[in-house]
Amino acid sequence: QVQLVESGGGLVQAGGSLRLSCEVSGSPFSSNAMGWYRQAPGKQRELVAVIARGGVTNYTDSVKGRFTISRDNAKNTVYLQMNSLKPEDTAVYYCNVDIRPNVVSGSRMYWGQGTQVTVSA
Repeated sequence: QVQLVESGGGLVQAGGSLRLSCEVSGSPFSSNAMGWYRQAPGKQRELVAVIARGGVTNYTDSVKGRFTISRDNAKNTVYLQMNSLKPEDTAVYYCNVDIRPNVVSGSRMYWGQGTQVTVSA
């Protein structure tokens, strides 16, 4: 069964760094676009960054120059390196991957369980 397992959240002071990881388990047939979303209290979930299988990336404006998304296709893992963190980056971060679970199925989006990132002032 395909699952996304996240790790790397925590508490950090403003200006600090964290690295999130999300591993796709269950040996799916293929993983396509991989991304990170976040949801702060009282706000809608928003896309933070996305990376295509070939490596093309896209970021929301508020994190450009501070966050870097990357992937290791051999390990079926996506990363989010977060530098120069700000209190407004505080949120639950979710990975999201477009996965084709097996050769007879179409692809669909899978979500991780979420990991809390808290940035103190």
